[in-house]
Amino acid sequence: MASNSPSPEGIDVPETPTAGAWGEWNPTEDSARSVRGKHRVLKQRGGLARSSTVLGVGVIAAVGAGGIATAQDRPQVAISMPSLPDLPDLPDLLGGGGHASAAAGTDTAVPAGAAAAQSAGIPGQADGRGHGQADAGEALRHRILQQAESQQEAVETQARADAERTAREAAAQEARAQKEAADKEAETARAAAEKAAAEKAEVDKAAEAAATTAAKAAEGGGSGSGAGAGTKASGGYSLPTSSYTLTSHYGDSGSMWSSGHHTGLDFAAPTGTPVKAVGGGKVISAGWSGAYGYRIVLQLDDGTEVWYCHLSSMSVTSGTVGAGETIGRVGATGNVTGAHLHLEVRKGGSTVDPLAWLESKGLSV
Repeated sequence: MASNSPSPEGIDVPETPTAGAWGEWNPTEDSARSVRGKHRVLKQRGGLARSSTVLGVGVIAAVGAGGIATAQDRPQVAISMPSLPDLPDLPDLLGGGGHASAAAGTDTAVPAGAAAAQSAGIPGQADGRGHGQADAGEALRHRILQQAESQQEAVETQARADAERTAREAAAQEARAQKEAADKEAETARAAAEKAAAEKAEVDKAAEAAATTAAKAAEGGGSGSGAGAGTKASGGYSLPTSSYTLTSHYGDSGSMWSSGHHTGLDFAAPTGTPVKAVGGGKVISAGWSGAYGYRIVLQLDDGTEVWYCHLSSMSVTSGTVGAGETIGRVGATGNVTGAHLHLEVRKGGSTVDPLAWLESKGLSV
């Protein structure tokens, strides 16, 4: 296609030569090889492909231009924003609104961009916003720490309450155990006291019966060895007990006595029967004496010692007594086989026959 338009300089330019004028150019592989530092020139794929590309670009440009023209021709649409109530800023919600209130109270005009930046919370767009956000963060951290401390205190308080409740329960259980033990001990002591009272009542009853028998025997005068109810005889002497039976005499031999023979005279009588002084003298010993049990030693005015052994109780443990005065009661303490009074008479430390000695004092045994 030839062009007859003049050039800018006014020089006529010949028509564009056709392919036949220059000759057809067929590139070879060597001529199409890429040169170092330059882009590689690809082989021509045909006129149809190039024309299709140009046509596609032109269509796109035309459509775009039409769209722009259409959009410009359309009327503008009014966009309205809903009116929202005034909402507090984030620092106001977190309790740090002091700076915002102070800023609102000043007369300084805030630019629209700065106000928008303040509303959007963009740092660096308004004066003092970074400081306000730091205060809000510090307030939030402080509240979180306070809440954590409150929760920790609640946990510790609950733990202390649980420990105190456990201690109270343990103390109450210990108190119940001690009370049960005390009640058991009290019950045992009460049973023992009742048993002792019953035994004492039995002893008192026996003693009363023995005293009644002795009184009756005294009224009837002295009797033989089976009656044993003699009273004071001439010279101021008295039998050691009443309502007795002689069971063992002085000198009897057997395995029951440690010395191989009996050293006294046994008056068998119920437990609690009164034991009397055979003559006037003083009590020089009273107490426990091994195989003799409870023993009272009466020293007469002439130095003779009279031993009262196996007593259940002692009425006189020291001092002077007169003939016939009650100094103790018959019992079964020490090495015995039954309740009786073991009477020994000693002169100069040696034993003598109590039966013969009593008879020498005018007493009928």
